[in-house]
Parts: sequence; C-alpha cells; structure tokens
Amino acid sequence: MTTAPPPLPPPPAALVFDDWLGLIEDRSAALRSAVAAAPAGAAVPACPDWTVPDVLAHVGAAQRAWAAAVAAGPARRPPAEVPVPRALAAGELLEWSADATRVLVGALRAAGPDAPCWTWWAESGGLSTAGAVARHHVQEAAVHVRDVQEAAGGPQPLPAALAVDAVDEFLQVGFGSMDGWPHSPARVALVADEGRAWTLILDPTGASPIRGAAGAARPEADATVAGSASDLLLALYRRLPWADAPLRVTGDAALIRQLVVWPPLG
Repeated sequence: MTTAPPPLPPPPAALVFDDWLGLIEDRSAALRSAVAAAPAGAAVPACPDWTVPDVLAHVGAAQRAWAAAVAAGPARRPPAEVPVPRALAAGELLEWSADATRVLVGALRAAGPDAPCWTWWAESGGLSTAGAVARHHVQEAAVHVRDVQEAAGGPQPLPAALAVDAVDEFLQVGFGSMDGWPHSPARVALVADEGRAWTLILDPTGASPIRGAAGAARPEADATVAGSASDLLLALYRRLPWADAPLRVTGDAALIRQLVVWPPLG
C-alpha cells in the first residue's frame, strides 16, 4: 500500500512592519556574528571578488542609503551614494555596521510603514513606502548572512517565516520590475514546503505572481519548482541551482532554464 504524503503545514502568518524591523536587527546582528567568526579576508563564493568584510561594508552602506531615502520622503531620485568603507579595522567595521543598522531602523520607525519615499521599483507599480523598504531590506540582509556563513564553511537555511515573506516580496518586486517575457507565454509554480505557493505568469507584459496556499487549487502550470522557502529564495538569488536538489522540478525543464537566465537578479 502506498503511504500518502503528510499534509503540508498551514502557511506562516503574514509579517508586518514591526516584524520586519525586528528581522533587520536580527539578521544584521547575525551577519556581524558570521563575519566575526569567519577567517579574516575569506573569499565569498556567492559574490565573486568580495571578501567577508566587503559583504559587511556593502550591507552597511545599503542600510545608510535606505535610511537616507526614508528620511527624505517622496523623491524622484535616490539619495547620494553612501561610500563603502575600505580601510577600517575589523572591530571598527563591526561598530560601523551596528551603527548603520541603528540608523536604518531608527529612520524606518520614525517614518512609520505608510510614509512615502523613493524606491528603485516605483515605476513597476510596487509600494514606495518605508514599510516596503523595510520588507525589501530584510531579504538582502538575510541572504548576505548566508553568503558569509558559506564563506566560513557552515551555511544555514534562512528562518522559515522570513523566507516565505521574502519569496513573496521577491516575486512581486523583483520579477514585477522586469520587462516583457521574451519567450512563449508560460506559467511556473513555486511551492514552498511551509504551505505557501505562487504561480508566476510569464507573458509579453512581464511576470505577474498569483499567491495561494500550497494545497489549494491554483492555475495550471507548465513547470513546478518545489522546496523549502529558504531554498526557493536562495535559488531566486542564484545562490542555489534551480534544476537540482534540494529543489524538486517537474514539468517543462526547458522553461526553467529560460527563467534562470532571464532576469538580471542575484
């Protein structure tokens, strides 16, 4: 007798503004801990030509830039570029990073989730608010934590609730900002083991995601990619291969190969 697979768990509760602020603090602290534990000057496989301190400096500069964008309010252009420190001692860089995190979280908290501000995805129709910035930056910090952990030889999966939320945001913002799909119209399903699923509709207008529960009825897909939300997000960021374990691909493999090389992401 064939044993039925266990039912998928219900998807985690949706994250909100205070969750994102807490995750920015948590993942930024995890990044600093990973940097402190990594060999000095270790190369980062996911970011060619970068060492571990480069990742920390990059994230800190991004946090200061987003803080400036949020504090400036509505704008058509981004704030001035924040210089990335190159000559700080290890302890000084960690302190500079911790201060950058405090500056970003402080700017977000002072503005509130609905305050409008500049974002690079504004033209795609996505929200350009402090809340949208907070949600977006969570995944950047989280993925770079994993990058540094990999450089140190011990990569860890992303927290499940964070990863589910980040996949949803990535599909809405990252793929939603892309130009038209250059191939035949198609549909790709992404199914997270945590109980969430998305169908990515690819056509001449671009990519449009439809979200739902993993076990619920959804539009028929030409190909399906399943796995943990952490692995799905890492594949979207090109940290894991799409077509190999630990992800499970069924359907049109050629379509997945087209999708992998389409967007300039990761």
